Amino acid sequence: MINLKKGNSISLEKDGKKLENVYVGLNWGKIKTFFGLMHENVDLDGSVSTFDYYGEEVDTVYYAKKESDDRSIKHSGDDVSGDSSNDNKDNETISINLAKVSPKVKSIVVFLNSYRGQDFDSIPYANIRLLEGDAVRTRNAFANFNLSSDPKFKDKVSMVMARIDKTEKGWNFVTIGEPVETKKLGETIDLIKQRYLG
Repeated sequence: MINLKKGNSISLEKDGKKLENVYVGLNWGKIKTFFGLMHENVDLDGSVSTFDYYGEEVDTVYYAKKESDDRSIKHSGDDVSGDSSNDNKDNETISINLAKVSPKVKSIVVFLNSYRGQDFDSIPYANIRLLEGDAVRTRNAFANFNLSSDPKFKDKVSMVMARIDKTEKGWNFVTIGEPVETKKLGETIDLIKQRYLG
């Protein structure tokens, strides 16, 4: 179990072999309304942006663009409602194959936006997993986030989860896990360029 805390970094190499696949899983619930008798749909959007050595955006994979131009990043598709009860199954997933990432990419950043602006504190559960592996087989968890149980996510609708950096020896995974003030995908990308690139 790797499970990094905020700010921790780990080389994506194991037993002398470079790890090639990173998997992002998002699982969340509908908001209960009217004394818990009704449910309000919740639309969380997981996204991944890649950046070059100059800090400029290369590509972004999200609900409207489900595969990167270099075919290294794939999004499962948009879930616009969430679950009525926690089935422990991912509503959205993103797979990253590091071996296929374009040579001009220096950093890969994983982030989350609440599409309708519903703050994380109002969502009954929102569990985010970043793991070694792909949709077929996942193994070690680099990081887990439970947005609804952490006070720092109160009144926030966006979050920067993690960054994967290319180094001379391979890729490093850095946990970020910070709620941010932005509300839209484009705003979040701009903030990442200003604040979160190594």
